Amino acid sequence: MPYRRYADFNGRSRRMEYWMFTLLQVIVGVILVLLIFGGVPTEAWSNPDAVAATMAQPGALFWIGGAIGLVWWLGSLVPSLAVTIRRLHDRDMSGWWYLGLIAVQFVPLVNWLASLAFLVLMFLPGTAGPNRFGLDPKDPSQAGVFA
Repeated sequence: MPYRRYADFNGRSRRMEYWMFTLLQVIVGVILVLLIFGGVPTEAWSNPDAVAATMAQPGALFWIGGAIGLVWWLGSLVPSLAVTIRRLHDRDMSGWWYLGLIAVQFVPLVNWLASLAFLVLMFLPGTAGPNRFGLDPKDPSQAGVFA
């Protein structure tokens, strides 16, 4: 769903939409990391002294995985921002809160607390019924919400 609503920052998104998108990002990330590590020469794993020398010439899988990862990240950046902002809208909060979280990430120690609070916020249910950002996506009588 977030890729269908690629750059739609209006409306609301359910927890299911947000967390399924996050799960997809994690799965693809793990696969890409495995692909990248598959391109690291085996000498780097068996001989710690040769790590610097062998990392200077990684294999083709390393570069393929890195290129695919870059394309995936660029293609998922806008939908990730959009689904997070729509999730905040579901909680009846402005999307500017997300910018505040990003700004707080530069403050030591506070960044951990803010990230934990944001994670908890993403787990909380949305407001029941319509709010200032749109109709309730969980209300079955409003079939046009995702149209």
